[in-house]
Amino acid sequence: MTPPRPRAARCDAEGNRVRIIETASEAFARAPGATLQSIAKAAGVGQGTMYRHFPHREALLLAVYRGDIETLAEAAPRLLDEHAPLDALRLWLGRLAAYSRSQHGAVQAVEAATRADLGGHCYPLITAALNRILAACKDAELVRPDVHADEVLLLVSFLWKAGSGPDRQERTERMLAIVTDGLRATACGRDRSG
Repeated sequence: MTPPRPRAARCDAEGNRVRIIETASEAFARAPGATLQSIAKAAGVGQGTMYRHFPHREALLLAVYRGDIETLAEAAPRLLDEHAPLDALRLWLGRLAAYSRSQHGAVQAVEAATRADLGGHCYPLITAALNRILAACKDAELVRPDVHADEVLLLVSFLWKAGSGPDRQERTERMLAIVTDGLRATACGRDRSG
């Protein structure tokens, strides 16, 4: 009799978990009310596997939410490497807006995150990413020196409340431009536009 191979089992389990999260992310983007059963079927796993990893829908929403937040946070240094600081800020805020538009059960996930204290993990990632971009903008004297990430996030919280009408994207872009213009150093008497 061959002894079990726990490492292979762990790799399979992790592969299943990743596949479930990726499938759920796509499913929630198409239909925020997607069920665990439909996601398990699309991921090619059984109900038992689904429930071992995610005992309820909220747990899966949180995993998707966490992955999206980590991806958003990881984008900051790449954007700064590839773009001027103010352009990186605009692009990063645009990604934040796109995340809110994609829904991913965002409202439910944020509510669930609050209950599960996920904010203790995700909020610092987002503020650190945004502070990194803001620091580059401040170094180039493109934005006000007194601006902080938590204030900018509060300013752009409208992203989750912008509605779903046909003009949502245009309205969101216009409001993000207003926020970005308000952050410029010109508000403090210096214009080093970028």
